[in-house]
Amino acid sequence: MQTLSTTPSRVSLRPLFALPVIVSALGFFVDVYDMVIFSIVRVPSLQSLGLSEADVSKAGTFVLNCQQAGLVIGGFLWGVLGDKRGRMSVLFGSILTYSLTNIACGFVNDVNTYALLRFVAGIGLSGEIGAAMVLVAEILPKEIRSYGSSLVAGIGYLGAGAAYLTVEYFNWRSAFWVGGGMGLVLLLMRVSVFESGLFSRLNVEHKNVSRGNFLYFFSSWRQTIKYLRCVAVGMPTWFVVGILATFANELGQALDIAEGVKPGRCVMLIYVGFAAGDLICGPVSQWLRSRLKAITGLIIFSALLSGIYLFGGIKTAGGIYTICLLAGFFTGYIAMFLTMVAELYGTNIRNTATTSVPSVVRGTLIPMTLIFQSLKPSFGAVAAAALVGIVVYGLTFWSLSQMEETFGKDLDFVE
Repeated sequence: MQTLSTTPSRVSLRPLFALPVIVSALGFFVDVYDMVIFSIVRVPSLQSLGLSEADVSKAGTFVLNCQQAGLVIGGFLWGVLGDKRGRMSVLFGSILTYSLTNIACGFVNDVNTYALLRFVAGIGLSGEIGAAMVLVAEILPKEIRSYGSSLVAGIGYLGAGAAYLTVEYFNWRSAFWVGGGMGLVLLLMRVSVFESGLFSRLNVEHKNVSRGNFLYFFSSWRQTIKYLRCVAVGMPTWFVVGILATFANELGQALDIAEGVKPGRCVMLIYVGFAAGDLICGPVSQWLRSRLKAITGLIIFSALLSGIYLFGGIKTAGGIYTICLLAGFFTGYIAMFLTMVAELYGTNIRNTATTSVPSVVRGTLIPMTLIFQSLKPSFGAVAAAALVGIVVYGLTFWSLSQMEETFGKDLDFVE
């Protein structure tokens, strides 16, 4: 492995506008749209299938967890494929899978079919973000790597805003069709994007090196803990989206907010916050010359805002929406987080790590929602959410305190 860079150098920002970076940003935009669309249409879509308010909560949790389970499985599937066959093979396969499945979601008429399709969509959606971040990290100079990942995420997270606006102006079925259609258009754009040079060189210089072996993450206690720490650092994002936003209607009732809180609007505002936060996190990381300091600073404010959401005495839906926007901003560190994961692992297993880690993070929403639902009858929605949040943020801060700083690290190495 190479030593960390300590001397700043003047580097052109022109590579940030190269076709692979722009197409990766647009791909992340479509990926986010299709990933959050169910959270946005959860209530109206399930109500249109004839479910009662109580059944909407239970069925919504079931369908969402099916999607998250698909994300976990797909994360390992596409991650291994990306290290064995190349980053571009993942981008083509994953886009085709989730685009066709999202189109099919627009035709569902029962909960079980809905859950199955969201499971398959989850498998497809898990390939995009990791492969895109790895591709951008490997083609950009290390001095501007932070800017590239921030640009991709900043544009990408606006896909949630597009999803919300689509639902506002059209029905939930049309929203799925729009998402699937955008994915197919993106597939055509991918044709002109080239493969990562580091991966291409791996095929020539390290032919006998094992590639895409996900068992490597669990080959020793040290590697297992390293991988789990990476997962833990990403968990607050899905606590904010999957608990505070997705169940905002139930939390709003528990907080005695007279007007109904719309979960879809909460999801949209959080993702708009994500976009702004990710755009800022990259430059902040460059200024601090540290990934860990930038991420830790944001997560401290994310935890504080989660506490304000639950115990700050908010009595209006507008107050909840404002907190969601701010919480999204201070939880907008995913681009930097994934860049850090990519920098922690060698080229022969980098895509497996960077694709599977966020997918496992998304999968942690399954125990979060199950614990939340199981605690609600005894403690109430607010206290149940708070208990889940305490565990999530506690694990995150502990993991950050144990992680390696990767700022300026050269990525031309193998495990």
